[in-house]
Amino acid sequence: MASSPRLIVNLDIAGPTISRHVYGHFAEHLGRCIYGGFWVGEESEIPNTRGIRNDVVEALRELRIPNLRWPGGCFADEYHWPDGVGPREQRPRMVNSHWGDVVEDNSFGTHEFMDLCEMLGADAYVNGNVGSGTVREMSEWMEYLTRADDSPMAALRRANGQDEPWKVPFFGIGNEPWGCGGHMRADAYADLARQYSTYVRNHNGSEVYRIAAGANDEDVAWTKALMEALPDKGNSSRKSSPYQGISLHHYTMSGHWDAKGSATAFSKEEYWKTIKSAQHIETLLSMHSTMMDVYDPHKAVGLVLDEWGTWWDVEPGTHPGFLYQQNTVRDALVAAIHFDSFHRHADRLVMANIAQTVNVLQAMLLTDPESGALVKTPTFHVFAMNAGHQDAAVLHTHLDLDTPHELDGDRLPTFTASASTKDGQVLISVANLELEGESEVVLDLRGGRLEQVEALVLGGDSVAAFNVPEHPYAVAPRPLAVKERDDQLVLRLPAHSFATICGTLAGQAPEVAAAAAAVLTAPTTGSKPCLSC
Repeated sequence: MASSPRLIVNLDIAGPTISRHVYGHFAEHLGRCIYGGFWVGEESEIPNTRGIRNDVVEALRELRIPNLRWPGGCFADEYHWPDGVGPREQRPRMVNSHWGDVVEDNSFGTHEFMDLCEMLGADAYVNGNVGSGTVREMSEWMEYLTRADDSPMAALRRANGQDEPWKVPFFGIGNEPWGCGGHMRADAYADLARQYSTYVRNHNGSEVYRIAAGANDEDVAWTKALMEALPDKGNSSRKSSPYQGISLHHYTMSGHWDAKGSATAFSKEEYWKTIKSAQHIETLLSMHSTMMDVYDPHKAVGLVLDEWGTWWDVEPGTHPGFLYQQNTVRDALVAAIHFDSFHRHADRLVMANIAQTVNVLQAMLLTDPESGALVKTPTFHVFAMNAGHQDAAVLHTHLDLDTPHELDGDRLPTFTASASTKDGQVLISVANLELEGESEVVLDLRGGRLEQVEALVLGGDSVAAFNVPEHPYAVAPRPLAVKERDDQLVLRLPAHSFATICGTLAGQAPEVAAAAAAVLTAPTTGSKPCLSC
């Protein structure tokens, strides 16, 4: 008989800080992400503020959304920012050739995006155009966004209604230049990355974090080329480098690019292939981090996974270029696997952006195009339950597990877990990836003791369960019992479920304990109907 999974958490061995930015998001001009997702226009009957949906903003604020990447993606390398400023009725139209070959009217542009970021309380991650743009165009966009004096672009911004400059902490130098961003060779793009980055200026004493467009999946040679292109092979200070971060993209699926699989109708084998693909992120982060370590042992340059998530075949009857897919418990478990890996790589991984925030791929939120109703997906709840990991120190953990799943000769772990601590609070995340059977999980806490322990669990009737407007809480967090046994914590975790356990380190002041309890309950705000059923 297999023993219970045992998670050892060393409460007194804290590692690097988990950047809140690994919980970042991505909004591209793709399908109904911007139009119908974030933006409905000021004349819409859907409640909005200056054209931006109120319910979307309210929901995302629950996640403490740290940053938002825009306008793409592939769209970024055909987007010319001057077309998206000034009076909306005078803005020129363009063709969105990558996503549906539809006409884009540019009604959502720079001012609308920065307004959205301010509403969300999120940092702006603006992605510039290398593929079809110019160095001057990119340089002037940064001047328009961030300069305070009477320079030409600052004056134009004021004429368009924004007196004060914005803060833009992150700027991307193109997107996927190996593919939709220009089909370039690594060395050719590396030279362009140096050139374009030089002209993304720091205005008014700001310090923008420039992100070079990096590799797809296992293409470590691309990462190598970008590291070799840095002055002193990456050993110079971050401030003196033309770019401070290098991106990476990885998508999870059970099939292949021509047949990715269904979001909701999948076999047991397809489920485990999905889990295998998701767990591959650990290998990818290790591969690219190791290559960066060769040139940058002090980790001055950050790794940025600014596109990740599940990619399924579009829902039947929807536009094939709009990438609309449902979101099930399986997607939530994929997110849990990724976050645990992100925490383990906190020393190098500085940012990650799930693709995408609303109505596209592994979305947080889905909006009904007819009724306008909004639904929080299972993935949304993983982000909410994990919000306490943001800017916390990762704790050393070890998962003792003797029941892997066998798939094509590989042994896949059937549990995933991580833990962190901040201000006397400890947050532990653990997921049971098994398709059948409840499992008793033992939390072996060492180097300390937790008080006021509470837990939540996320799951559904099946691993393919999802939320719709008629049943918005089919998959939502519920309280989970935690028992003490022989100085250990024990919980019974249902099959295909994700849980978080929160507690205060013994000996903390009462106000710290109260703060820890507040952090635990805050993410469940949008799920109270479920908690009371």
